[in-house]
Amino acid sequence: MRAAPTILHLDMDAFYASVEQASKPSLRGKAVIVGGLGPRGVVATASYEARRFGVHSAMPMGQARRLCPNGAYLIPRFSLYRQVSDVVMALLRELSPLVEPLSLDEAFVDLEAGGVAFDSRGARETGERLRADIRAATGLSGSVGLAGSKMLAKVASEEAKPAGLLLIEPGTERELLAPMSVRTLPGVGPATGEHLRRAGITTVGELAEAGEDELVRMVGRSAGAGLYRMALGLDDRPVVAERDAKSVSVEDTFDVDLHDRVRIRGEVQRLADRCVRRLRDSGHSGRTIVLKVRRYDFSTLTRSETLRGPTDDPAVVREAAARLLEGVDTTGGVRLLGVGVSGLADYTQEDLFAQSLAAEPDGADGTDRADGADGTGGVDVADRTRRADGPDGAGGGAVTSGAAEAEAEGAHGVAEPSAEPEPAPERRWAAGSDVRHAVYGPGWVQGSGVGRVTVRFEQPGSEPGRVRTFRVDDPELEPSDPLPLVGDGTESGP
Repeated sequence: MRAAPTILHLDMDAFYASVEQASKPSLRGKAVIVGGLGPRGVVATASYEARRFGVHSAMPMGQARRLCPNGAYLIPRFSLYRQVSDVVMALLRELSPLVEPLSLDEAFVDLEAGGVAFDSRGARETGERLRADIRAATGLSGSVGLAGSKMLAKVASEEAKPAGLLLIEPGTERELLAPMSVRTLPGVGPATGEHLRRAGITTVGELAEAGEDELVRMVGRSAGAGLYRMALGLDDRPVVAERDAKSVSVEDTFDVDLHDRVRIRGEVQRLADRCVRRLRDSGHSGRTIVLKVRRYDFSTLTRSETLRGPTDDPAVVREAAARLLEGVDTTGGVRLLGVGVSGLADYTQEDLFAQSLAAEPDGADGTDRADGADGTGGVDVADRTRRADGPDGAGGGAVTSGAAEAEAEGAHGVAEPSAEPEPAPERRWAAGSDVRHAVYGPGWVQGSGVGRVTVRFEQPGSEPGRVRTFRVDDPELEPSDPLPLVGDGTESGP
């Protein structure tokens, strides 16, 4: 424990929803819910306006719509969130070389290591300056906690929300923690909280009064000792600058169970390509290919295959994933598919031919594992998407990959040419996605259906824009990259 509150915890406020409100002026001050929009979707983030209706993260989207029927429901735009996160993390690294990111919107910073604060006054000034810099660079607000330990700094930032700063002076920890709920402490979830409540323990103060021996008797030696230390405000964990990724994975959940084997193969191939792109972006290669299949009854099967050397070749990963799929029964239907790569390295195996032919299958005994896509119970670099049975999550059938189409034709001989050309598939426009019109400029999709798409034309920093409706196949309307929240990227239509 430090004698000065020089560990900082930053937590951006309702990050995804706040980014959407900043980029869409008509949504400022309104209920915004970001997540999967299909019937199996869940809430990723809700704005503070939506939280007043009882909407919160991890809630089923159907329940959120019942609680807040007039909210704006949008798909996540992870590429934009990552861009904003990079700006925020760069500001943190200007303060100290010891920055420990926990997610896109949350991180610990060791202010002493950066030489920017050694006492309470310096820490507070640094925290206030950081909040102002983040506001200037992104237009968003973040909450800051300052304390002598990581646990207390995180508690402080939570108490400071939204858009605040709380500094916990060393020596006042127990007084501050005592009236708080036991759920405030890291690792105390619903099950542990309920177990403690039945024993008459609901606050952190009561937890400390119970004593270590009683807590060990109630929840076990390791958990009991940890709970007692946290109740006393004790935490000596250091801020760790870099944590090596253990795996890279992507997965999709489908609104409608997939039954067609050709379609499933095509989705696995598409996921393999996405996984390799993320693998390369992270500067890694990997040796173990993992396939994750969640079936109609929620049973989850994980299969893996280890290559002779690490690779970032999409063809090798596709072939391995396809081989793993052959060993999985998908007769009853599939609700989720995932492809991952673990055993990461920073180099690639040159002999790709040897890799593809001499793989070492893992789990050949058919053992089912209900764990993470990397087979270790967790995923470090992950991309999880809920798809409304379409590539953009907006509904409709996904287009089968060319490889899968060729395989389908090969199974039944050469396909006969049709008498009439098939119509082009209807374009899908997901609510919240970025678009550009040749005449009206940049905007975003408010909704679509019955052959029409409604677009609001506005951009970060502008006044709330006008709404216009087009045919879904309007040639002048195209998908677009998101505009930056702050800077020179704003533009207006003709």
